[in-house]
Amino acid sequence: MAEGGGGMENVPVYENVDVNTKPFHIGAFRDLWLEALKPEQYSFSRPEAAAEDVELMEEMGVSAETLEEVKTICSTESLRSHPADEVPDPDVVPPDSKLATLKLRKKKQDYKKTLVRESIGRHDIYANEMEMLAVGRKTDNPRNSVPEGEIILTFNIVYPVLFERFKYVRAYQTLHVLGSQKLTDLRDAICCVSDLQVFGEFSNTPDTVPQFISKDHYKSAFFFFEGTFFNDMRFPECRDISKTTRDWTKNKDFPDFKTAKMEDTLFYDLRVKVGYPYLYCHQGDCEHVVILTDVRLAHRDDCLDGTLYPLMTHKHRVVTRKCCACHLYISRWITTNDTLAPMDPCLFCDQCFRKLHYDDDGNKLGDFQAYVYVDAGALN
Repeated sequence: MAEGGGGMENVPVYENVDVNTKPFHIGAFRDLWLEALKPEQYSFSRPEAAAEDVELMEEMGVSAETLEEVKTICSTESLRSHPADEVPDPDVVPPDSKLATLKLRKKKQDYKKTLVRESIGRHDIYANEMEMLAVGRKTDNPRNSVPEGEIILTFNIVYPVLFERFKYVRAYQTLHVLGSQKLTDLRDAICCVSDLQVFGEFSNTPDTVPQFISKDHYKSAFFFFEGTFFNDMRFPECRDISKTTRDWTKNKDFPDFKTAKMEDTLFYDLRVKVGYPYLYCHQGDCEHVVILTDVRLAHRDDCLDGTLYPLMTHKHRVVTRKCCACHLYISRWITTNDTLAPMDPCLFCDQCFRKLHYDDDGNKLGDFQAYVYVDAGALN
């Protein structure tokens, strides 16, 4: 695990321009911030207007009368292109306006009227819904409040590498975590369809599908940050699944890798690069690229309810796979070697699957294999 320390080596600078930074220690970087800033600069309490005026007069070297004159001249009340006694309509631009900004707005408005616009999909309407719901959220319990001077880290979780279509395209999730949280908090917040799988072939016993999912049965996972495998060892059944990789590297020209426990490591303890791809592996071989995109101090307008972190602000929505028979309901079963299906493999909803493959007494018709199918769109 990386050790903290002061100095410029803990200030993120570009290693590859506009791509990623050099590695730096998150806890030490926070300490440098707090040393450089005044407490009121990262305080969550809003300064009084009078105190702001005094500070502005000191910085600009002006008198109180001059400040009041500037505030009057720059007031939004003076920025109007209509008579003072007229109530303006902000959507209507005066046709004879001389302001360049209003001319440009009028030009854009006239252009939009010529466009034929399709109805906006619900994905576009709610694209920023998660983020907007969390802005400014506070808690009634002071013990759950995010402390002043806390670090917020933003991680993009990319689709598993088996999703060829999305591997290089977009982030699957965007999560905000606190520097004082553990790596296990981020691990538990990542939702993946691989964790919901049910293993086994159930064509002979479709009514006795086990109720446990793979996440309950295979709990091992690890993060890989800067030469260290952080393994989840919270449960007795957890195993060090990074051992296979480390054993393989011993016969190759690789440096020695370290190991640590995920549940014992805070984000403050990490030494990482911003913009650099790291690894999250679970379910044995389900691998996600994890990218740290932002490190900053918490602001008064952030979500200040610590119980909501890790906070998801974006989740890519996936089109659900419908039943190949009714084309109406989401698929629940996938069959192989199925002579009754139009393709192999084939997806069915629960109702169509049972009506096509079993008689009224529940007896199996034909020879086929059936597996439980978990649609990725179920996580939408």
